[in-house]
Amino acid sequence: MEIVVVLPDIRSTHNVGSIFRTADAAGVKKVFLCGITPQPVDQFGRKRQDISKVALGAEDYIPWEYAQSVVRLIGRLKKEGYVVCAVEQSPKSVSYRAFKAPKRAKIALIMGSEVEGLPKAILTRTDHILEIPMYGKKESLNVGVAFGVVVFGLINH
Repeated sequence: MEIVVVLPDIRSTHNVGSIFRTADAAGVKKVFLCGITPQPVDQFGRKRQDISKVALGAEDYIPWEYAQSVVRLIGRLKKEGYVVCAVEQSPKSVSYRAFKAPKRAKIALIMGSEVEGLPKAILTRTDHILEIPMYGKKESLNVGVAFGVVVFGLINH
């Protein structure tokens, strides 16, 4: 299974760094940073220490790419043969544990932003919406934690 992760409008540099580090541990092929998501280098080409501190250098060897439009990126990934999966709570979502990806599938995981989650414009373009069952009073996890749960669930399925 080949996995890429798409991060639209993730505000926290610490969450971005955490996702890079987890992506490395899970063997993710590439990280796509979209919208306002901070990149590992600033506009002057300098390394962002706040991302690097949490990523522990994973941002140096996990390929990444910036894409302004998530909608256009989804279209591109589908043309490249990716099954596009959003991780979000929705009336149309299924537990990530119930999702059965073909063994040699190419999966693009789109993670929702910390505050707003994923907008309908993105959710309507995905092939599947996956959610993590919640059993406590809180209805969500930190985006970095949610990515870790789902990506390791997929690769160990």
